[in-house]
Amino acid sequence: MPDYIIFWEWLSFAVRWAHVITAIAWIGSSFYFIALDLGLRKTPSLPPLASGEEWQVHGGGFYHIQKYLVAPEFLPEHLTWFKWESYFTWITGAMMLAVIYYVGADLYLIDRHVLDVPNWVGILISIGSIAFGWIAYDFLCKSPLGKSTTGLMLILFAILTAMAWAYTQVFTGRAAMLHMGAFTATIMAANVAMIIIPNQKIVVADLKAGRVPDAKYGKIAKQRSTHNNYLTLPVIFFMLSGHYPLAFATEWNWIIASLIFLEGVVIRHFFNTRHARRGNPTWTWPLAIVIFIIIAWLSSAPKLGDSQEAMASRAAEPFLAATQFVAAKDIVMGRCSMCHTAEPFYDGVYEAPKNVHLDSDAAIANHAAEIAIQAGFSHAMPPGNVTEITLDERAVLLAWYREGAGK
Repeated sequence: MPDYIIFWEWLSFAVRWAHVITAIAWIGSSFYFIALDLGLRKTPSLPPLASGEEWQVHGGGFYHIQKYLVAPEFLPEHLTWFKWESYFTWITGAMMLAVIYYVGADLYLIDRHVLDVPNWVGILISIGSIAFGWIAYDFLCKSPLGKSTTGLMLILFAILTAMAWAYTQVFTGRAAMLHMGAFTATIMAANVAMIIIPNQKIVVADLKAGRVPDAKYGKIAKQRSTHNNYLTLPVIFFMLSGHYPLAFATEWNWIIASLIFLEGVVIRHFFNTRHARRGNPTWTWPLAIVIFIIIAWLSSAPKLGDSQEAMASRAAEPFLAATQFVAAKDIVMGRCSMCHTAEPFYDGVYEAPKNVHLDSDAAIANHAAEIAIQAGFSHAMPPGNVTEITLDERAVLLAWYREGAGK
């Protein structure tokens, strides 16, 4: 039977892969339909009730697309619904959150130098905050403020900035960024599941019953779809940020998160304006570059303290007490710590990869599972085996991990 940690690592990989696949499908269809909607043209040949049409060429053929703000006089039995991409993107994202951040809360979710709480409290805060995001957003949309799409986006930006700061007061930097992605993606997925699709089903039911549908349902769905369009790029950034310590592990990571929302809006404005044939706003690109330079500058501010390096948690004690610890430590210090330290001295490495420091007893013990995965069960580290770690040394690391884990 495979070792438990190997099974869990592959489960994490499978869930991540599924999440990427479904996210590509959702983002692709979202971008396509926004571009299609903005590019629709009114022509004299439009049938009654049609609001616009578009001719497109792809895959060796031509497509003639017409949009009805309510519906045509005749509604066919077969309708293609674009909803499962968003549903499964959210489901697989929630699974990733559970598999990586909830199960591995000691390592990935909780920073006890930021907020020393039991793992279950951190998990409840995570779930509660994500649910709060949708409730607050939906309330704002349905309030009088919801009549102004621009005003609503400004209020939403203020809420997102506040949440970015709040998350850094509770979780690790990596988890804070990830939760900004989950917070925003939940709003987007709930827009589809709770507003857009139900509104479309109301319209379809009215038509089948011979009633004239109320145009308000399409208007509401269009507003939520527009919000989703502008929030997509920041969500992608947050999902990738965990691989880049300069994004999540700096003093001003919450400001970086807020600026990413501005960056996403600026970039989407360029494409949306072009697709709507309302001009070529090239000014958006210099502005986007300036924002990104500011983000890069903020990332060089003093880092937050590395709590995993500063303390030996209760979970690390068995690895510190293991008889193989001294031998494992010598291997890590000789093969890994030239990069995984506060000031790397390996040529070309300027920041510890993934902000993992392996230059103290406590830090090595805290990262026992990661060391075993990266350099024991697999040969992922060192990259290209640049430090020439031997098979015997890898075996020592595995023996140390198994002893400390009681396997």
